[in-house]
Amino acid sequence: MTDRSLDAATAEDAPPAFALTTGRTLGYHRAAVDTFLASARKAFELGGDQLEAADVRTASFPLVKGGYVVADVDAALGRVEDAFAARERERVVRARGAGAWVEQAREDAQVILDHLARPARHRFARTGVLTFGYRVDEVDHVATRIVRYLRDGDALTAEQLRSAAFRMQRGGYREEQVDALLDATIDVILAVR
Repeated sequence: MTDRSLDAATAEDAPPAFALTTGRTLGYHRAAVDTFLASARKAFELGGDQLEAADVRTASFPLVKGGYVVADVDAALGRVEDAFAARERERVVRARGAGAWVEQAREDAQVILDHLARPARHRFARTGVLTFGYRVDEVDHVATRIVRYLRDGDALTAEQLRSAAFRMQRGGYREEQVDALLDATIDVILAVR
């Protein structure tokens, strides 16, 4: 047996890193998750710039039967993202000082607040009447929570935004715009932790 085939056999015999789905429930493709997490670990240990917190947040995996339980993997990815964000913050603070980091977070927060100052039901572009988008009322509810967090200091965590899910409706908000704003808000939350 060669070293390569021995490694493959060992990987197949290794216990799964996360709980597995059963029945008809779909989960994340095991090999895709394992490969991504291994590369994230290597990137973090090497300390390079090849992977950032935003890359971890936007990672996606195929859904398959017998895959990893989605919530378990998402929770782990949240912790990995937090670690990368903390390292990115440390780098900027060392290079430019804490004041520059805080000022950038403040500017980013103001951009988000300016966007969300639009009237309810008009905060994002809408899809056509025959196309589905995020439910307007649900997104506006989350948007109000974001405003309260940024303006008034109400409690809101990155985990809450990461797990935000919206039902679909015809003529709803465009997904890519809402997702971009949620990502920007998560960046601000991670910046001021």
